[in-house]
Amino acid sequence: MFEFDPSKKYQKTTKSRVVIRFQDCDPLKHLNNAKYFDYFFNAREDKVPKLYGLQMSEIYRAFNSIWVVYNHQIAYIKSAGMGEWVKIFSRIIWHNHNSMVVEYFMTDDEEKELKTILWTKLRYINEQGHSTTHPAKLVEFLSSVAYDNIDYEDIDFDIRVRQVKNEVANAAIQIF
Repeated sequence: MFEFDPSKKYQKTTKSRVVIRFQDCDPLKHLNNAKYFDYFFNAREDKVPKLYGLQMSEIYRAFNSIWVVYNHQIAYIKSAGMGEWVKIFSRIIWHNHNSMVVEYFMTDDEEKELKTILWTKLRYINEQGHSTTHPAKLVEFLSSVAYDNIDYEDIDFDIRVRQVKNEVANAAIQIF
């Protein structure tokens, strides 16, 4: 289980390099719209244990609760093509007592062009499927790894798309 170390500076943004697979593309050789979700979720699931020493299964075992998706907002800006190498970034941009928002975005391999951005809202639920409060230890984890440079409650998704597009264009993607 994740143990918070107050002397450590945690990386706030995950970053993965992946290739767009033939079987995930449409007849126009573009990544199928539904497949973006798989690429985003798999990239984060692969990176979080390496960065933080934490598996989702450990959270479930420790607290008998887990996050479930209840909302997505996605913007497709430029297609990812078959055989193309891309970079996938993800970060927690907001959390409260029982929910969190993860921002995902995909760029070209050189990190110069934004392809897609996704906000996924998750609710923390118990074994009975009811919303429950994040335990203190989990709040400590979320607070230590959350990317806090976004005023989530006061920003519109479309404005955030433009901000990320500018970050990418100006080579200003922040990892910490």
